[in-house]
Amino acid sequence: MGLLHTLDQLFWRLVTHPIVVLYVFVQDILSLVFAPTPPPPDNSTKLRRPRVAIVGAGLTGVSAAAHCVGHGFDVQIFEARSKAKGLGGIWSVTMRCPKSAPRVNTTSALQIHSVMFRFHPSVRWQSAYPKQETIKNEIVSLWERYGLEERTVFSTPIKSVRKNEDGKWVINDTESKYGNFDGIIAAVGSCGDPKMPSLPNQESFRGQIYHSSNLDGKDAKGKRVMVVGGGASAVEALEWAVEAGAARIDVLSRSDKWVIPRNVIVDVLLASNVLGQETRLSWIPEVLLRKFFYRDLEDISPSGKGVFMDTPTVNSQLFQLIRDGKARWLRGDILTVAKNGIRFNHRAKGVPKSGPGHEIFVEGDIIIMATGFSRPSLSFLPSEAFEPPYGPPNWYLQVFPPAFPSVCANNSTYVNAIATAGNYHIGIYTRLLLMFLVDPLSRPGEFWMKRWIDMTRLLKRFAPTGAFDFFTYSELMYWFVFVVLINPFRWKWALFVFMGIGQALPMTVVQKEDELRQKAQEIS
Repeated sequence: MGLLHTLDQLFWRLVTHPIVVLYVFVQDILSLVFAPTPPPPDNSTKLRRPRVAIVGAGLTGVSAAAHCVGHGFDVQIFEARSKAKGLGGIWSVTMRCPKSAPRVNTTSALQIHSVMFRFHPSVRWQSAYPKQETIKNEIVSLWERYGLEERTVFSTPIKSVRKNEDGKWVINDTESKYGNFDGIIAAVGSCGDPKMPSLPNQESFRGQIYHSSNLDGKDAKGKRVMVVGGGASAVEALEWAVEAGAARIDVLSRSDKWVIPRNVIVDVLLASNVLGQETRLSWIPEVLLRKFFYRDLEDISPSGKGVFMDTPTVNSQLFQLIRDGKARWLRGDILTVAKNGIRFNHRAKGVPKSGPGHEIFVEGDIIIMATGFSRPSLSFLPSEAFEPPYGPPNWYLQVFPPAFPSVCANNSTYVNAIATAGNYHIGIYTRLLLMFLVDPLSRPGEFWMKRWIDMTRLLKRFAPTGAFDFFTYSELMYWFVFVVLINPFRWKWALFVFMGIGQALPMTVVQKEDELRQKAQEIS
């Protein structure tokens, strides 16, 4: 009866939700083909070197560790926070951990479609835009599935990494405790603790002041809400205030930021600019966005800033909320805070920050600081990694410091992009590192790593941003293909690097090469 009941449920789900069933089925196929096999629960399979230290137990760190372990290589994850606060990174906090320092709300959801957020081949999404708890559960499930619990230490901030006399990496000068490592993945991300800058005279405000990441359980019903900021956090705070029943919502934005629709086709097309910069044809998507997406709200579209210069906000409801009168979007500068609101210099489009405008008073009961997060530090890496002009983000493939090809700062150095932090590139970067560690002939030298950086700067010399200050996902894919094709010793690794399959052949070749090198050394 149990089997019949299950089949009946599957049948009716297929009938009522065919697209969801098809989406899940496709993900199951991707997992079957591309997901590396987890180690057995009894740990009967001994993992081999190279051994990799992973700094951070967030989405990137857990995904990278799962790739390493799945391909048979040993790892150790170091997380500065406790398990409750650290496992899952920025997605970690839930209502069940009320004492945790919040970094997102339980109402937070993906900006982009989940098909573009497959941070590991075995991830299985059930919806297009999953929320915080679902995302965290996928991260935790991946962590458990690949047996990473015994390979993770929490409440262990990383202060330093250095090489010992044998050229192996030592963490926090505790080689006796954790051993040594062949490689390091710095997966600290780009969002640390919430930033709460002080507003002029804010102590006089009689209402409440919250950060945009700390809105769970807050009451805004019937209240006037002022949102300080103009990025993705501000849009999310606006949507929260609407759902909370706020009487009026004003977004006070100092600068304009591009907003693009939550549409897979549009997002993929914009990310397909392989040059990763403004071009002579960039006016086409900008005009189309203003005409068909902004429409009557073109006044709040950026002036003098191209869509390929900054990370856009992805949202399809914002403009309709403004049209419906549920919110106002005001461009300008905060002059001072009063007991019942904010005195604001409202600027016209095109007027620079702190430029002339019309002074208005915005009344409010709640101030939400959508002011983002501090960037986690990479200062635990050796100082040689930061020597100009090759400091982050000006690294090989943006994540490998030229002095240390055995270090990969995955998802920790990017500034702006039309891309996603949680997709297949995590696996590709991880497998590139493994290739460099296993195969000396594929490993780039410092000289050639710097020449690739110089070449990329030359190709993007006319970009209004720095060469590595903005990129698109297709440009990132081009980088991967180029660095594999440019070195014939990497060709045998191509399937492994890009798809995570075909590891046996290059490993066998490398083993034979090692034997030949050893014999040559014995003869000499």
